[in-house]
Amino acid sequence: MQRHGAWTRRKKYIEWMKFYADLHIHSAYSRATSSELSLERLNAWGQIKGIQLIGTGDCLHPAWFSDCRNKLHDDGSGLFSLKPEYAAECGDLVPSSCAAPVRFMLNVEISSIYKKNGKVRKIHNVVCMPSFAGVEKLITRLERIGNLKSDGRPILGLDAQALLGIALECDPRALLIPAHIWTPWFSALGSKSGFDSIQECFGDLTRHIYAVETGLSSDPLMNWRLSSLDPFALVSSSDAHSPSKLGRECTVFDTALTYDAVYRALADPTDTGLAGTVEFFPEEGKYHVDGHRKCDVRFTPQETIDHDGLCPKCGKPLTVGVLSRVEELADRPQGIKPPRARPFKSQIPLCEVLSESLGSGPATKTVLEAYHALIRNIGSEFTILFDTGIPSIAAVAGDVVAEGVRRMRDGEVTIAPGYDGEFGTVHLFSESERRSLAGQENLFGPEEKKNRKKRASGRNPSVKKKLRATAARTPRRRPKNRKTYFRG
Repeated sequence: MQRHGAWTRRKKYIEWMKFYADLHIHSAYSRATSSELSLERLNAWGQIKGIQLIGTGDCLHPAWFSDCRNKLHDDGSGLFSLKPEYAAECGDLVPSSCAAPVRFMLNVEISSIYKKNGKVRKIHNVVCMPSFAGVEKLITRLERIGNLKSDGRPILGLDAQALLGIALECDPRALLIPAHIWTPWFSALGSKSGFDSIQECFGDLTRHIYAVETGLSSDPLMNWRLSSLDPFALVSSSDAHSPSKLGRECTVFDTALTYDAVYRALADPTDTGLAGTVEFFPEEGKYHVDGHRKCDVRFTPQETIDHDGLCPKCGKPLTVGVLSRVEELADRPQGIKPPRARPFKSQIPLCEVLSESLGSGPATKTVLEAYHALIRNIGSEFTILFDTGIPSIAAVAGDVVAEGVRRMRDGEVTIAPGYDGEFGTVHLFSESERRSLAGQENLFGPEEKKNRKKRASGRNPSVKKKLRATAARTPRRRPKNRKTYFRG
């Protein structure tokens, strides 16, 4: 009896935890996405990144729905885990230092294109469901309206308010989260085809909207400037089109790892389960400022006003970015925190930190070797970026990388902002700074480098000599199915 009590308390401790959730992604069945977006690889990458809850995305697509139905285990919590036989297929990609349970939430991003109040609206929404039964009902209702087979993110001629009503009829616990609400072309508040408020978009069903997704080009500070957004929780997601992009933005919960707990954290303003968000630096988003990419014109909001919203080179209308749109709709200055405000962290993905620190491209062998050394010796990407001491990072990857992580944490970055579909560029070092820091690191000479390698590998020199001697006596053979660094 006592052992059972101890186990129960331990189980409760494990389930009630702070965890990272990325609830807006896509599968390989969406257009312009990676063929690597399988449940097996998402499960592996979730562990590598340090994400415990991932949206399935695309759950209305027949082939992806079938995959989810066959490969996911329903434990009764409203969330799902990958069955062991499928998880094992990509298990060798996950270092033991990163191994952790991952859960999936059934959901889909739906593109609604319709006319309302005399204007064409193009709105993206993420719909989440706690059961396959609810998803099946939603499929039955929506396949009468549009084609669910052509794209994992279906395009429907359906009012967003009507979509919310249908989702609630299929399951009263359905969550509809307006996606990347500021993106100019496809969002609830976008400058090109959105509304001026969430209330205008969803009408008398607005009371069933509990959260909105900030998107890559805005952060909570910008969203707090609108009092009309005060009723809603702010969440962030990656909108990943490849596994390696998981977690570039995500939401942090401090609650039980169940659908109902996540639902309450978003729906109940008094619930403390929503702990915060992890954000892009918003300037890095591809619609942060105004501009015209073809003419290489990038403007601040005031410059756009000065040029009457037109490109000075070709005379065509500029794409008005998120910063200008927020400025247009804001009714208070920056710095005011609404009642539902939560802390947030701005991050640069680890491969990009390494690329900046090492002066090499994010997909190069140099960066990938450093990446895998860090996750193998320390743990998940989020553990490295947010929790690990700077000296521990330096011991594995060197002082320049450690300084890069420190600068990211402290927001010491230089950014050329994104515009008109072009991502911004983030820099942690100037070229001269990187050379100077690398030079200081080299002052310690080869002995210190040798000691660092020894500490990272955990092997002493005598063991290494024995291994080298054994290798010299062993004929070299090209291994079958040689493993390479996975790129997602």
